[in-house]
Amino acid sequence: MSNAVLETRLADIPVRRGKVRDVYDLGDALLIVSTDRISAFDWVLPSGIPDKGRVLTQISRYWFDLLDTPNHMLSVDVPSFNLPDGVDLDILAGRSMLCRKAEVVPIECVIRGYLVGSGWKEYQRDGSVCGISLPAGMTQCGQLAEPIFTPATKAEEGHDENISFDKMVDAVGRETAETLRERSMDIYLRGAKIAREKGIIIADTKFEWGWVDGELILIDEVLTPDSSRFWPADQYAPGKNQPSFDKQFVRDWLEETTWDKESTPPALPEQIIAKTREKYITAYEQLTGETFAWT
Repeated sequence: MSNAVLETRLADIPVRRGKVRDVYDLGDALLIVSTDRISAFDWVLPSGIPDKGRVLTQISRYWFDLLDTPNHMLSVDVPSFNLPDGVDLDILAGRSMLCRKAEVVPIECVIRGYLVGSGWKEYQRDGSVCGISLPAGMTQCGQLAEPIFTPATKAEEGHDENISFDKMVDAVGRETAETLRERSMDIYLRGAKIAREKGIIIADTKFEWGWVDGELILIDEVLTPDSSRFWPADQYAPGKNQPSFDKQFVRDWLEETTWDKESTPPALPEQIIAKTREKYITAYEQLTGETFAWT
């Protein structure tokens, strides 16, 4: 998707750009546009993944419709968004969501169901994950006896910082912290069960929440391959890294290059771009049972 085109057509609308999403302030609502940008190791890569933004938006739409929890989605029907004249609706189709405005809770609500990534590294070093002690003898990518809640502070740039639950309480208050822990765990457990029945393991995920009229609602994206680790269940084998439906495929390729993670990242080869796009679309179709409409 061409950002230049959108910038021209929506030039008078305030916009905030994240690594992947552009958020336009329409006054009484937000227009959230998921671009095809992809980030890894805290860098936005010079190569995009065609249709990635549509996959993320449509998976979030699937979960918002399915899960019985208050959320920020108003509509994904682009022609109904009441945008300025001249905006190319085809560019926005599939990748855009009209959302309620919310006061964002400054905490990432992370749920870990498997021992992977930074959690596995900490476990090897300390026998714990985010300060939560775990049994000895666990293996890489092994399933935890019960999922754990490991909050993190939200960072505009760089890494989010893992914090203890007590520090979360200090930041948002005990009642809010306990509510977010309970509701995040409930959504993860229900979502992971549904995904497992579709042949997808959701190894971990993160949720964002916000306040609207005194009510906590789910915001941003939910249970997507960017906010979660998606593994094909029929290939799951603990004790090693897992094949995935998410951008771990891109991370693995970058790890095999000479890139130092301190300078501008290399462009992705066409075959890596094509394979990554295929993985995202496969995840969408396997999870939702719908055919990806923009191929």
